[in-house]
Amino acid sequence: MATLNISLPDSLKTFAQNQTETSDYSNPSDYVRSLIREDKEKKEAQQRVEALLLDGLESGEPIPVTPEYWKKKRARLQKEFKNINS
Repeated sequence: MATLNISLPDSLKTFAQNQTETSDYSNPSDYVRSLIREDKEKKEAQQRVEALLLDGLESGEPIPVTPEYWKKKRARLQKEFKNINS
């Protein structure tokens, strides 16, 4: 495992130490690793959403999305869900 030294103002150092004492983290490094992991996962999820949106935009001719469209779509999905759970 590699080491990364960071400088924090006293208030943030105290906060990280308090998080360690009041949570399931064994030390401040665990807390910081958790924050970095969460940020990484959030950014990866955002990239997946953006890729899906681009796929949707490039998938063909646009269709009008009206209240009637949503009503039919909802009914179709409810029917599919009911069939899956039967």
